Amino acid sequence: MSKSIIFDMDGTLFQTDLILEYALEDTFKHLRSMDKWNDPTPLQQYREIMGVPLPQVWETLLPNYSTKDREYVDSYFLKELLENICDGNGSLYPNTKEILSYLHEKHYAIYIASNGLTVYLEAIISHYQLDQWITETFSIQQIDSLNKTDLVKRIIEKYGITNAAVVGDRLSDFNAARDNGLLSIGCNFDYAKEDELSHAHYVIDDLMELKELLSPNERED
Repeated sequence: MSKSIIFDMDGTLFQTDLILEYALEDTFKHLRSMDKWNDPTPLQQYREIMGVPLPQVWETLLPNYSTKDREYVDSYFLKELLENICDGNGSLYPNTKEILSYLHEKHYAIYIASNGLTVYLEAIISHYQLDQWITETFSIQQIDSLNKTDLVKRIIEKYGITNAAVVGDRLSDFNAARDNGLLSIGCNFDYAKEDELSHAHYVIDDLMELKELLSPNERED
């Protein structure tokens, strides 16, 4: 394995579900107060598409809303997410800091490639002080196509990466790895789907298992 690893954020390093439902419930409660929503909060529908860029989320959940209304909802939802992160309602997955520290000690360059917005990712990085290990964080906001394959390609081109692994939990992560000729490692966590994980080269149930996927000369005794 190369000395570069590209991590997804939501559902891979950060337990998004811990703040997601709070933020989504508050957002749709707000819409109800404005007489713009009368049904229950579409939690299950969002779980099914979790991981896609937010513009696609609102196109799915609010198909009959105007672009202006969707942008308003997007802004409100993001505000709720950031407040929950800052209030400490979220959490990293077990062993996130431990594996990042280990990889950093082994001289791996660590990058984030996420469908999350820049300000959201920055809030997570700052709150959990992950910048001590991460070389750079890349948001789907930086790519016009909103395609993770293109986002990973940008990282590869910027840093001259020729061989690396993409660690994530959804099909977009595994496709990004495949399309860029990289190794893919699937995290069998909260919202991972078996049919999507089948597209990864390897599947792990705990981030510390990444140690076992390193080349023999990188493994600890």
